[in-house]
Amino acid sequence: EVQLLESGGGLVQPGGSLELSCAISGFTFGRSAASWIRQAPGKELEWIAGIYSDGTTYYPDTVKGRFTISRDDAKNTVYLRMNILEPEDTALYYCAIRVDERFHLLDRLDKYDYWGQGTQVTVSS
Repeated sequence: EVQLLESGGGLVQPGGSLELSCAISGFTFGRSAASWIRQAPGKELEWIAGIYSDGTTYYPDTVKGRFTISRDDAKNTVYLRMNILEPEDTALYYCAIRVDERFHLLDRLDKYDYWGQGTQVTVSS
């Protein structure tokens, strides 16, 4: 059974930083793509970072320059480093894996095969 377990969320002040982790079990994702997606209260899912198996990364303008996605295939783990956090970044953060990384852009949420349960990030003073 494939499981994704996010961790690292919490309460942080505006301007602060957090690093999220996504530990993957039951699947070796070395040849797959991974992304982080978030959902703020009352809003739709928002794709915020993606990484291909070769390490190429993509971000939307809303987080570009502040967030960094990375992967450690030996540890079967994906990370999201978040800097200069803003109250608007408050959301439930999910990681997701797409087994076949070809053909579709990373922001196609309907193409992801496995999702975690999410970790809450709250940015507030």
